[in-house]
Amino acid sequence: MSESSPTVVGLNVGHDGGCAVLADGEIVAIAEERLNRSRYSAGWLSALHYCLHAVRKSLDDVDLVVFSSIGERLPTGFDGGLDRFGLRPNRTITVDHHLSHAYSAYCLSDFNSAVVAVLDGAGNDAATESYYFATDDGLTTIASTDATRPRAGGIGATYEAFTNYIGFHEQEAGKTMALASYGDPGRWGLPLFEVDGLRVEGRLGTTHERGVVDLADRENLDLGAPYEVDSRTAMDLAAWVQSETERAVTQLVTELVRRTGVRSVCVAGGVAMNCVMNERVRSSAEVDLFVPPPASDRGQALGNVLIGCHRLTGRLHRRPLRRDEFGRSYAEAEILSALRRHPHLVHRERHPRAPFAYGKESDPALVAAQLLAEGKLVAWFQGGSELGARALGSRSILADPRTAESRDRLNRDVKKREWFRPFAPAVTAEAVDEWFRAGPAPNPFMLFTATAREEKRPQLEAITHIDGSARLQSVTLADHPLFHRVIDGFGRITGVPVLLNTSFNVHEPIVESPSDALATFQSTALDAMVMGNYLVTKR
Repeated sequence: MSESSPTVVGLNVGHDGGCAVLADGEIVAIAEERLNRSRYSAGWLSALHYCLHAVRKSLDDVDLVVFSSIGERLPTGFDGGLDRFGLRPNRTITVDHHLSHAYSAYCLSDFNSAVVAVLDGAGNDAATESYYFATDDGLTTIASTDATRPRAGGIGATYEAFTNYIGFHEQEAGKTMALASYGDPGRWGLPLFEVDGLRVEGRLGTTHERGVVDLADRENLDLGAPYEVDSRTAMDLAAWVQSETERAVTQLVTELVRRTGVRSVCVAGGVAMNCVMNERVRSSAEVDLFVPPPASDRGQALGNVLIGCHRLTGRLHRRPLRRDEFGRSYAEAEILSALRRHPHLVHRERHPRAPFAYGKESDPALVAAQLLAEGKLVAWFQGGSELGARALGSRSILADPRTAESRDRLNRDVKKREWFRPFAPAVTAEAVDEWFRAGPAPNPFMLFTATAREEKRPQLEAITHIDGSARLQSVTLADHPLFHRVIDGFGRITGVPVLLNTSFNVHEPIVESPSDALATFQSTALDAMVMGNYLVTKR
């Protein structure tokens, strides 16, 4: 082992499984779903192969493998069967689920010291909330969920239960967040959480939709029938749980600041993917807030790697994040192999399979900008993929943000999402203040909301939510030069330096490889795709 640069593997055993590898000071990470094309899937074997291949290492080179799990803790000595694949003995450890989240949040921030709140649907045992104090010397626990309180009483588990009752999978809490803007949060006038210091006591005694049914019976509430997504009651339920989550988390963060005197706050865990909540906490608690893009369990493997590096070297591996790009890049030869449908490639076949043409461009960003200004729907595939759930300019579908027609065509013909879910804007950092009312800190990861300025909303119809909000991504020339060039180019043509930016997928995980991208492009109504330096169009 190189004492200064060990090779560490992180693996997540549970939903949103995946792998991260730290080698020669660099990290490659990917979720298993991006490779097996099954959303939220458990497992890590394909991801392990992908990451080791990307860093040109084998299991024999690995100094430590770090596992984490959800629910029941893994037994001491757990190795996932890797001994049969060449891993040397005594090279594995298991770590706490919430501690993994906390490491990823702090190590990716640029804070010298911070408090960390991990807010989750579940962790190990019944933990749903945990709190830490973090410095470059390490992380120490401040408090955690009372072991006597059931998991159902946690913030994340409560949000999941309401999400189930409304009619969504618990991993689709973002849909509940979007629906909340249409509802009345005060219809039932009942708090869902009691917050005492850092202790949270929710009203639910059972997880999933059963917990909401029991609450209605116990409190004699008319919560309507379950699974009626388009009903007024469903909208009000979404608004209720959203508002109560914002209130509870704001109280917890305010208490953390009061206890420690530290106003730099990191938040991770599935609850932290709620960008509306994040914005309220940042403004109401008056804190500097950082949320890592892979705040959900997609970030577990990454947190595990960071813990492993700390254990081996005695030092934290700090990587202040400017861009969520943990996947490997694809060379031009690999892109051409996919476009030429090389027989040695594993192709993703899908129907209809539209014929296409392709050609190399000297300035693909400006070509994309021109197509977007003409109203085309353009897929954008560049560099390594994002690890988090949001597409941020590596695996994106882009569209003109100026008209509702653009939004409706994208939704009707390509994405086929629920009517109430908004699309997000990507805007050049220098134009944010002109077009949006946003917080003082940069927002490169779509993890906070902003408000579209009233006078600009007629030019932002495709990305403005019913309440005037937008899940903003600010893009700098220094951190994301090629994507910035597309947005800036569109702005020079149209006068609007903003693009609609959504994930490059259709009811499946975000595309990973050139072959994935081509299959999705051929089988949808996308007009064009820019992949590396190549423009792909329908024939």
